[in-house]
Amino acid sequence: MFTVVAEDIAKSYSRKVRALKGVSLSVDKGELFGLIGPDGAGKTTLFRILTTLILPDSGTASVCGYDIVKDYKEIRKRVGYMPGKFSLYQDLSVRENINFFATLFGTNLKDNYETVKDIYSQIEPFERRKAGALSGGMKQKLALSCALIHRPDVLFLDEPTTGVDPVSRKEFWAMLKRLKEQGLSIIVSTPYMDEATLCDRIALIRNGSFMDTDSPSGIISKFDRTLLSVKGSRMPALLKALRADDRVHSCFAFGDTHHIVMNKSVSADVIGSLHSSLLARGFDDVEIKSIAPNIEDCYMYLDTINR
Repeated sequence: MFTVVAEDIAKSYSRKVRALKGVSLSVDKGELFGLIGPDGAGKTTLFRILTTLILPDSGTASVCGYDIVKDYKEIRKRVGYMPGKFSLYQDLSVRENINFFATLFGTNLKDNYETVKDIYSQIEPFERRKAGALSGGMKQKLALSCALIHRPDVLFLDEPTTGVDPVSRKEFWAMLKRLKEQGLSIIVSTPYMDEATLCDRIALIRNGSFMDTDSPSGIISKFDRTLLSVKGSRMPALLKALRADDRVHSCFAFGDTHHIVMNKSVSADVIGSLHSSLLARGFDDVEIKSIAPNIEDCYMYLDTINR
């Protein structure tokens, strides 16, 4: 039995703003499921629906076997929700915040200390410090502790590592892995494509629709086009030239290189002819090589065919 099930969920905020356009998902017990997409894709709206904070316009969903509309009170006892924006009381101390949230659920830190020990122990030396004075990484650890204090069955994390330094991001995902190993179902959203590979399964979301749902390796295995990396000294002009080439399906800047997806009819031996055509156009220091796709390449490619 799946812990979270959503079927054809749709939500609009106005005639022009369709936040979700009939999305469906299922999350198993002990699964780490990721929603991957940019700001405005619909991730937060879906989280707010599944945590019973807002109602969908259409579709059905259940969490831990309870309907999100009829059984919202039961669901709220069984989920932990960490919003994207730090929403704890900044004028309360670390200890006061966690005591407050424990009280809301009829429990206390002493009884549930083992549940949050792995995370809370890292900020416990600062328990008298005001939450507003914590660093970004420490705020996230406090928010996660508050979301876990009542021992939820499902944890919803909305972009938990946005604005957090790389070291804290790595530590945070290590904590999520340990929670998953304890049997907790976790649904996490992120705009960072590199975090997708840390999930068991992911859904790539764009403009309120899922472009694909699979394991990270499963999504990558479906990429059936030739992918090339191109680098040169005049990168802006090179980007324009590549996008004008009839053999190129799409081209995007990736750090200090351009990643180009070739049209389906173009084979991998196109490198020589592409290099010659660029040389004829004055790009005499271009380096071209065939590369394996990553999740970001897959997202960008699916984005071009789902517009």
